[in-house]
Amino acid sequence: MATPLSDTPLSPSPLRTIAVVGLGTMGTGITEVLARAGREVIGIDLSEARTAEALAVLRSATARAVTRGRLTEEQRTEALARVRTATDLAAAADADLVIEVAPESYEIKHQIFRELDGIVRPETILATGTNALSVTRLAADSARPERVLGLHFFNPAPAMKLVEVVSSVLTAPQAVAAVTDLAVELGKEPVAVGDRPGFVADGLLFGYLNQAAAMYEARYASREDIDAAMRLGCGLPMGPLALLDLIGVDTARTVLEAMYAESRDRLHAPAPILKQLSEAGLTGRKTGRGFYTYEAPGSGTVVPDALTPAEDGAAAPGRAVHAVGVAGSGTMASGIAEVFAKAGYQVVLAARSEEKAQAAKARIGKSLSRSVDKGRLTAEAAAQVLDRIVPAGSYDAFADVDLAVEAVAEDLEVKRQLFQTLDKVCRPGAVLATTTSSLPVVACARATSRPQDVIGMHFFNPAPAMKLVEVVRTVLTADDVHATVREVCGRIRKHAVDCGDRAGFIVNALLFPYLNNAIKMVQEHYATLDDIDAAMKLGGGYPMGPFELLDVVGLDVSLAIEKVLHREFRDPGLAPAPLLEHLVAAGCLGRKTGRGFREYARR
Repeated sequence: MATPLSDTPLSPSPLRTIAVVGLGTMGTGITEVLARAGREVIGIDLSEARTAEALAVLRSATARAVTRGRLTEEQRTEALARVRTATDLAAAADADLVIEVAPESYEIKHQIFRELDGIVRPETILATGTNALSVTRLAADSARPERVLGLHFFNPAPAMKLVEVVSSVLTAPQAVAAVTDLAVELGKEPVAVGDRPGFVADGLLFGYLNQAAAMYEARYASREDIDAAMRLGCGLPMGPLALLDLIGVDTARTVLEAMYAESRDRLHAPAPILKQLSEAGLTGRKTGRGFYTYEAPGSGTVVPDALTPAEDGAAAPGRAVHAVGVAGSGTMASGIAEVFAKAGYQVVLAARSEEKAQAAKARIGKSLSRSVDKGRLTAEAAAQVLDRIVPAGSYDAFADVDLAVEAVAEDLEVKRQLFQTLDKVCRPGAVLATTTSSLPVVACARATSRPQDVIGMHFFNPAPAMKLVEVVRTVLTADDVHATVREVCGRIRKHAVDCGDRAGFIVNALLFPYLNNAIKMVQEHYATLDDIDAAMKLGGGYPMGPFELLDVVGLDVSLAIEKVLHREFRDPGLAPAPLLEHLVAAGCLGRKTGRGFREYARR
């Protein structure tokens, strides 16, 4: 009979001897973290080859740490001496904590836990490293359910700071406290979460990855453009398809199946291409081929294959562009005008009044002055850039421009009226571009008598700093217009990605469902704002947590984009979270109003 937990109280940090079951990449990484933190570690794997490989990896990793000055040779020797390996679970008999990181199969994990029940001491804590399977079910099938919890490290374990501590309704608080204290002592950031597939970080991450796979499968955009869009548009360390290859396409499919089984949300239903690649054995880097092709199994070096785009690019020559008109006087318009002027173009910056246009040019002057102060521009170069910008209080000033870029309010009727005006004032053959982030480009095109000359050119804010431009062609856009914008993007040193004319294009179509799902987590009281933000920054490598980003973007802007996506795709999972709607209705729009998901000091 198991000793009741309440009879065996846990003091802080009682976990000195720890067994790690499963010595793959994750298990080996966890072993390194524990040994370097002074724990006695028993690495267990049924495969002798795997245990030998794990020891070799540990020797190599700790040698690199010495070379980089992160360990002394003496510390390395002591850490390696604290690790012993075995091929039998019986070696875990003296462990205070067992961390299971076996393959993501309930049958395998259940068998390990059943065997451990007859091996370890009654007070030993059993932790599963799963990110998709039910911790509660594993606990319920164990002889000591109060001692079972989840301890989810992120790969690579030595580098990633996040650890999700997962408790079920059966888990004793003392067990949670003990592993939380351990995580802190390991230099990690523990986040307490409840038991549901994916927990916080993967629960948000895998829905996003799934949508990216579906976007690629629909041939909406190339794999290279999808990945570049999310890296350059959102500042992510990896694109979603490259990340799926790193995680393993089969692993991602397993996680999504578990998430869908609980949520029944179509956004979690694995994209068919994940099944196709998995069943073909094309599971990513580990096999040498997934969404991309790699130099060898296990390699991270991508090599060209049949799907790699040709270097020569455009199929048709573009039109000559010397003068550019930018319509608008806000932050985006002034930023875009600055970008073009820096690239050597003559720029007409037109607004609804001369005063607004002059104010926009003054804003550009301040931006250039900051660049001079930071040593990025000389004062002479900044003056030359500013001289290339001519402010105007009427769009009639666009009569001689070769490219007109609209950057006015995100209101379709406002944009359509502007395009009607551009149609009248711009010369025949001028390219007309809209910077909309979510509205239909073709609606702007149809407001003119020359829809073939209209295209989307979606810059990201702040335009001078952000490298991405989504080039959005409609079914009516001429080939040479598309080629023109691609050429212009090259000249202004922006990375262009091609996409079709549908709501959200690439970035917002993938970003905003992820943000919406984060709001749902808070709405359902699953996790706190701070824990979710920390999880995505520390576990996903995101530059900002979802709630930080929502407050920066503006909750009203976010709600408008969510509504557009929902109308376009008619997917119930894309319906804006009620909490978002309530905050907007209350006037809590984010940083600009001093309150959104968080409160901010008034300027």
